[in-house]
Amino acid sequence: MGMGEVIEASQTENYRDKIARRAAQEVEDGMLINLGIGIPTKVADFIPSEKSVFFHAENGIAGTGPSPLPGEENANLCNAGGFPVTLVPGASFFDSATAFAIIRRGLLDMTILGVLEVSQQGDIANWIVPGKRVPGMGGAMELAQKAKKVLVLTTHLDKQGRSKIVRECNLPLTAKASADLIITDMAVMEVKKEGLYLREVMHPYTVADVIGATEAELLIEGDVKIFR
Repeated sequence: MGMGEVIEASQTENYRDKIARRAAQEVEDGMLINLGIGIPTKVADFIPSEKSVFFHAENGIAGTGPSPLPGEENANLCNAGGFPVTLVPGASFFDSATAFAIIRRGLLDMTILGVLEVSQQGDIANWIVPGKRVPGMGGAMELAQKAKKVLVLTTHLDKQGRSKIVRECNLPLTAKASADLIITDMAVMEVKKEGLYLREVMHPYTVADVIGATEAELLIEGDVKIFR
């Protein structure tokens, strides 16, 4: 369980920004990507300017950019979660039916989702806690099943200190065996047929810290990198 290559940080940041910054490293030039509500929306803020990436929103936008500066928000321009966005050159607008047709046709290169739980098999639960009000399931079920790659961004533990990375999901599922990569404030884990591999730990945590905080069984193959 040795520590290998160290990935350096460029600045001091909170855990949400750190998760989003790591997720942005998975983004490749020319991708069409959907960002879920919460931490995933911050990924757009960490895309290098030399990369041409189009972010897709279910309310009918392809080409959302970083969050606007305070005071520069456009009240008529928001993502599917209702949060203000900017546009990149070449952005386009269309109706929600077309937005969902893009999803259902499998045209998204990646979707980046938040979760309530994710299992070691890649099962995702993120749309409802039984007994609590929910405005609707949104597009998560289709996004998780149809995108070519699915990233999960989440805190490692819930508010009660319980692992959100579990052997089997207890909450109603959004999609089965759909997550490819899980990025938390403690670790980066890859879902493969053989199981859940620990690929990186987030500084200042150690491999032992991550194993101790994770309900799911973690597999280790070679050196585990440190992400700073």
